[in-house]
Amino acid sequence: MDNFQKEIDERTNLTSSNRFELLLFRLGTSPEDEQSELFGINVFKLREIVPMPSLTKAAGMSSPMMGMANIRGEIIPVIDLPAVVGCVPKTGLNILLVTEYARSTQAFAVESVDDIVRLEWSQVLAAESGVKSRNITSIARLDTDKSSTRLALVLDVEQILHDIIPNSNIDMDKKKTSAFKLKPGTVAIVAEDSKVARQMLEKGLNMMEIPAQMHVTGLEAWNKIRKMAEECKAEGRPIADKISFVLTDLEMPEMDGFTLTLNIKRDEFLKNIPVIIHSSLSGSANEDHVRKVGADGYVAKFEINELEAAIHKALDAKKIAHV
Repeated sequence: MDNFQKEIDERTNLTSSNRFELLLFRLGTSPEDEQSELFGINVFKLREIVPMPSLTKAAGMSSPMMGMANIRGEIIPVIDLPAVVGCVPKTGLNILLVTEYARSTQAFAVESVDDIVRLEWSQVLAAESGVKSRNITSIARLDTDKSSTRLALVLDVEQILHDIIPNSNIDMDKKKTSAFKLKPGTVAIVAEDSKVARQMLEKGLNMMEIPAQMHVTGLEAWNKIRKMAEECKAEGRPIADKISFVLTDLEMPEMDGFTLTLNIKRDEFLKNIPVIIHSSLSGSANEDHVRKVGADGYVAKFEINELEAAIHKALDAKKIAHV
């Protein structure tokens, strides 16, 4: 038990240095070129790895849903991950990756598991402009050498769940929101690498009538914040004249949300910007670390009412602090 807790603590502490652990696995070969690509997911989202159990298939269930598995007394939906990304497993679907995303538990069937590697987020690049698949959010370079061709494709699990499990789609069309009294001319800076998550956040913030600028990576958001800070300093104005708050995911290429938050809170000119972390990573270890890096709020994806409440709470706390 002590060793298990030590592993959790070590994994959590990686976030202090913009690092994380990636589980590498294979799904088979591509029908086009017969190549077997490496895929990856953040270990923090992984609950356990189990051999393929017997499945129960409900009436009307179709691919990529394979059925339901009983994992330690919990009935969990099983998704055929090779079918989702268009791969053909050569040796069958042998392993289940049981994961926790956005308040839900599901299992992904894969062909094999290769390794767990520790990487810096700077080794992970946004894939939107270089990869055709909508299910790939980033590309991880597995070696520190930038010329290395040893790569892993990081899956956009939010997109996958959004596409195939109807209950994971959040209907915000009829959501009523309360007004936010933001300083005129200010914007929210949003950092989120998942395309579907960005779309949902943008829709939600529009409903709240909050002007926002969307960014794909933590580094992109940080560079924008620094530029706005330079403009404010040159004009003799506080950063609050330009930025209402920052809303950031945790897992992002180039710079994660923990590091983005630390950068803001350690900067004397920026430290009073409210920072709210919005993530599919759940659990007490993450929430404890959110507090340690100085974030003003934390909300798990995707619950629009809780997000709205977290924004209100963070903004109100800053107003009280300055009274």
